[in-house]
Amino acid sequence: MNFGKNLQYLRRLSKNLTQEELAEKLNVSRQTVSKWETNEALPEMDKALELCKIFNCSLDNLFREEMSDADKLYSNLRFEKVKAFRYVMHTVISTEPEGDALDRIYKYAKDFGIESPEVIGWDFPFLSQEQINVYHMHGYTAALILPEGLELKNNNLEVHQQEEHTYAAIHIEEPFDNPFSTIPGAYRTLMDFMKVNGREHDDKGIIPCFETDGKTMDGYIACK
Repeated sequence: MNFGKNLQYLRRLSKNLTQEELAEKLNVSRQTVSKWETNEALPEMDKALELCKIFNCSLDNLFREEMSDADKLYSNLRFEKVKAFRYVMHTVISTEPEGDALDRIYKYAKDFGIESPEVIGWDFPFLSQEQINVYHMHGYTAALILPEGLELKNNNLEVHQQEEHTYAAIHIEEPFDNPFSTIPGAYRTLMDFMKVNGREHDDKGIIPCFETDGKTMDGYIACK
């Protein structure tokens, strides 16, 4: 039975709603919510439907799905307004593109005299099925955020502009221990977080991205 863990997960996504606060919304006792979360009891149908309304989910979501909540990996779920910034980027398509893309970006930073570069990155999705299925390639874009006032001269790099926007963000501990599971899981958690809080993904020209110090990572998804 996934219900108890799912309820704990949804409370956490909903601004860390406490058991007491949820109980008050449902007109039940805190002990009742506690029993639900330990699967000692299940809510009546009317309360289950109220839970779905509170957390913007379906009964299938609540009772049948397994909503993973990796507390040790993911933290600091938040909505964050990111100020406008300029950036240059480099995309690589290969079997292991991340290292080459990042190396090029850090070379740009050195060439521009940026001592503490701010680097972000995201998956490049525009690959053919042959590249993916036959050659096992994927794409990756790394980008260097340009410090305010820095002007690039005598080069052919295109400077991109990202306007101020609100993002859903998450902090990820140890993202590289199991990146093909941990990082997608973080983005699934972000999508759940936005849904529970009544926000939608904005994918019209707003880049999803992450930034990392090499040990931890923060992931960002633009939201409406």
